[in-house]
Amino acid sequence: MKSDALPQNKPVDLPAFNKWGVFAATVTIVLWASAFAGIRVGLESYSPYSLALLRYLVASVVLAIYTVAIRAPLPDWRDLPFLTLMGFLGFSVYNVALNAGEDPVNGVSAGVASFIIASAPVYIALLSYLFLNERLTAWGWVGIVVSFIGVTLVSFATDEGFRVNGRALLILVAAMAQALYTTYQRPYLRKYGALRFTTYAIWTGTALMLVYLPGLVQDFNGATAEATWAIVYMGVFPGAIGYVCWSYVLSKLSPSVAGSFLYLIPAVAVLIAWLWLGEVPGLLAIVGGVVIVAGVVIVNRLGRVATR
Repeated sequence: MKSDALPQNKPVDLPAFNKWGVFAATVTIVLWASAFAGIRVGLESYSPYSLALLRYLVASVVLAIYTVAIRAPLPDWRDLPFLTLMGFLGFSVYNVALNAGEDPVNGVSAGVASFIIASAPVYIALLSYLFLNERLTAWGWVGIVVSFIGVTLVSFATDEGFRVNGRALLILVAAMAQALYTTYQRPYLRKYGALRFTTYAIWTGTALMLVYLPGLVQDFNGATAEATWAIVYMGVFPGAIGYVCWSYVLSKLSPSVAGSFLYLIPAVAVLIAWLWLGEVPGLLAIVGGVVIVAGVVIVNRLGRVATR
C-alpha cells in the first residue's frame, strides 16, 4: 500500500458504489499487493538500492509519457524543495528500507512485509494528532495499541520461534517513512491532485536514487532475466499504472469505500506470494498481521476527529 493511497481531500458526495470504480480499485489492490512478491524475486539478482532505482526509473518513464499525453503542467518550481523531501521519504527511503527488509537470505517474507506496511495509517494518525491538530477518540488509542501489539508479534515472529527480526524493523522504518510522506503532503494534494503530486514525488525520489546508478549497471549485467523483468513489471504496473488506476478510483468512489479496499492488500499479498513464490507466513506472523489490520480499521473508522 502506498502512502498517498489513503483518500484525502476528496468530495464526500461521491457514490458508495460504481462498477468501474470498484473494478479499478480491485485492479489497483492486486497490482500493489503483487509488488511485495516482486521485490523478493528482484532481490535474487539486485541489491535493495539497485532494485529501487530500476523500478522507479521505469515508473518515471511511464508516468512521463502519461503526463505528456494528457498535457499535465509541470510543478511550480517554488514547490521543488518540498517535492524533493516528499520524494526522498515516500520513495527513496520507503523503497530502499522495504527492499532491504525483504532480503531473501535473512529478511522477512512478502506477506509479513505487507502486514507491517499496513500499519502505516496508525503512525499517520499519531503524527496528525501531534502536529496537525487532529483529535483521537478513546477508540483511536485502543486501535493504536492493538496495531502496535500486532506489529510486535510480526516483528518478532521467525521460523525458529519468537525473537527479534532486524529486517522486520527495517520494514517498520519504511512504514514510518510512508506515514511522514502521507501526513505532510496534504496541502499539496489540494493543489496538484493525487496523481500529479505522486508523479512529481516519484521523479524527485528517483533523481535522488541516481547515486545508485553504478551499482545498478553492475547488477544489471549479471542479473537473471526473471529478476529484471520482475522489476520492470513493478515499475510499469504497481509503480505507474497502479497510481493512475487509484486516481480514477478516488474520482468514482466515496473516500470510505475506496479506503476499505486498502485493508485487503495484506491478504492479497499473502495469496500472491504463495502462488508466485510458494511462501506461507508462520502462524504467529499471520495472527500478528490480522491484529495489525484490526487496529488500523479501529483507528480509521472510530478513532479520528478532524480538529481539536
